[in-house]
Amino acid sequence: MDFLRPVTWEDALAARAARPGALPVQGGTDVMVEINFDARRPEALLDLTRIRALTEWDTADGLLRVGAGVPYARLIGELGGRLPGLAQASRTVGSPQIRNRGTVGGNLGAASPAGDGHPPLLAGDAVVEAESAERGVRMIPVAEFFTGVKRNALAPDELIRAFWTPPASGPQYFSKIGTRNAMVIAVCSFAVALHPGERRVGTGLGSAAPTPRRATEAEAFISGELDWDGRRPLAEPAVRRFGELVRAAASPIDDVRGTGEYRRHALAVLARRTLTWAWDDHRKATVGKAAS
Repeated sequence: MDFLRPVTWEDALAARAARPGALPVQGGTDVMVEINFDARRPEALLDLTRIRALTEWDTADGLLRVGAGVPYARLIGELGGRLPGLAQASRTVGSPQIRNRGTVGGNLGAASPAGDGHPPLLAGDAVVEAESAERGVRMIPVAEFFTGVKRNALAPDELIRAFWTPPASGPQYFSKIGTRNAMVIAVCSFAVALHPGERRVGTGLGSAAPTPRRATEAEAFISGELDWDGRRPLAEPAVRRFGELVRAAASPIDDVRGTGEYRRHALAVLARRTLTWAWDDHRKATVGKAAS
C-alpha cells in the first residue's frame, strides 16, 4: 500500500487525479479502524493532514465556510455558538482524542448512515464544496450528497475541500440513542433546526435508512402548524403528528445495535423532544424581544 502525503491542495488534487483508487485520509478515525481489521485494503492512502488550508474556517456572504480538516474539538470551541446543532453532535463523537482528530469532512467522505455530523448538516441546509484538478469546484447540497450505504456523490477525481452552512438563525438541537452513554455508534439520531426568518423547520435523520436523510413531510407539516410569532405554545397533537411523520420517513434495518421497529419508535420520541426544546427556546427569545 502506497502512502501519499501532499503538502498543498493543488498537489492533493493532482494526486487524486493520478491515483483515483487512493483513499483520502483526513483524521483517519474511521479509515484506520477498517484497515486494522482488514475490512478495507486500498491501493494507496492519500493523507491530507498537512494541508493547512483545510484546517481553516471563515465567513463569506453571510455563510460559514468550514474546511474539511477542522476537527470536532474546534467546531465545539470556536463555532458552537453559530452552529449549536453541529456542536451538540460533535460532543457525542467518540472520546476527546477522537474529537481532536476526527473531522466533519472525513465524516462526509465516509458517508456512513450513522455519521453524527450528518443530521445537523441536513437540518441546517449545508452544501459540500468539492473540487477536482480538471473541472474545478462543484457545490453539492448535502441532501444530494449521500447516494447509498457509505457512498457519496464525489467523482473519482474529487476531494472535499469544505462545507458551507448558514449560521443558526434559530434554535438547533441534536439527540441520539446509543447502546451506552459515550463512545458509541448511534442506534439512531435526529436533528432539528428552526429557521424563523423563513418560518421553516429543518430536520435530519441518522442511522435510520441507507443514507442520512431529511423528513420532508414532517418539515412541511410542522412549519405550517407553528405560531412563528411565539404567542402560542406547541399544540400536543401537532407534536405527536410531527413525530409520526419523522417515524414514517425512516427505513431502518435490524442489526446488532437495534431493530428497525425500535429505531422508528425512538426517532418519533427524539423528534418530539428536540422540537419541544427548540420551540421553547424560540418562544423565550421572541417574548424577550417583545418585552425589550
